[in-house]
Amino acid sequence: MARRGWYWLLLVPVVVPLLPFLYNADEPRLFGFPRFYWLQLAFIPLSVVVTLIVYRRTRTPADEPGGE
Repeated sequence: MARRGWYWLLLVPVVVPLLPFLYNADEPRLFGFPRFYWLQLAFIPLSVVVTLIVYRRTRTPADEPGGE
């Protein structure tokens, strides 16, 4: 049951890209790209890291290779 709390962390990659104040500017630019574009690309590693954390914290010994 304690592992279920980790699933709430999966809301971060869903909710953070929906916050409009993050996109409401043209500056700063990164390699000539406006904030909107590079921020969208930055959310990909954020989502991967959060998903990896939740996966590692919620897997059971039966999920291990060779586990029963």
